[in-house]
Amino acid sequence: MIPVIKFKKIHPNFCLPKRESIFAAGFDLRYMPDGVIVVEDCDNERDSEDGALLIKPLERKLLPLGFQIEIPPGYEMQLRPRSGLAKKVGLTILNSPGTIDSDYRGPVGAILINLGSEDAFIYPGMRICQGVIASVPAFNVEMTTELSDTERGSGGFGSTGQR
Repeated sequence: MIPVIKFKKIHPNFCLPKRESIFAAGFDLRYMPDGVIVVEDCDNERDSEDGALLIKPLERKLLPLGFQIEIPPGYEMQLRPRSGLAKKVGLTILNSPGTIDSDYRGPVGAILINLGSEDAFIYPGMRICQGVIASVPAFNVEMTTELSDTERGSGGFGSTGQR
């Protein structure tokens, strides 16, 4: 059965996200600041300076995405960086991937950080991250005094070699 993800619009310009290609893992999400209405349609990105947000190098900001969401139990939405913004400008999701749990019903936002060396501007309606719906398996936790052996054992960072 295909899960249904429900979006509740809380910004007047929010449009239902869609996959940009048939095999895309997720969908693009846009910056939707409170009080700024400039996005004219859902298929075009605006570069209007009205409501532009400045993110200085090493600065982080929480950007509203204009919606609330209902995700079925057993799933989460991961917020991931957009590769073009990361490569060209140095913008990424700070807690990548950001997790939206299935029981959360508040406004959704993305924490962006500018890892670039120059100021970055984010414009209302600009695609700033991706949403990916992922399955979360059910599990139980328990305390134990022993763990099973593996070939790797307790080898940590770099213990499997470099390639």
